[in-house]
Amino acid sequence: QVQLVESGGGLVQPGGSLRLSCAGSGRDFSAYTMGWYRQAPGKQRELVAAITSGDSTNYVDSVKDRFTISRDNAKNTVFLQMNSLKPEDTAVYYCKAERPWPRRDYWGQGTQVTVSS
Repeated sequence: QVQLVESGGGLVQPGGSLRLSCAGSGRDFSAYTMGWYRQAPGKQRELVAAITSGDSTNYVDSVKDRFTISRDNAKNTVFLQMNSLKPEDTAVYYCKAERPWPRRDYWGQGTQVTVSS
């Protein structure tokens, strides 16, 4: 069983930065692909960024060159550094852990990010 706890959300002005953290429990964290998703009101949840066990990363086009995903396996933690934030980045951000075998996904409870002046 894996439990994920996100932190670091809040209110920030356009152009500002936030760093989200997702702390995971359980074994074999380093073998999991980790992802950050977000869901804005009235919209579907979307993948923002992901990082594999081999540290390969991918990003949705709208956040490329602004967001960076990273992980610290020694601390069972994945991060999302968000720079140059825009109002359209406002959403609840969720962390997801993908166990490779047997295949199962785990989700955190979410953290609110609001970008507004």
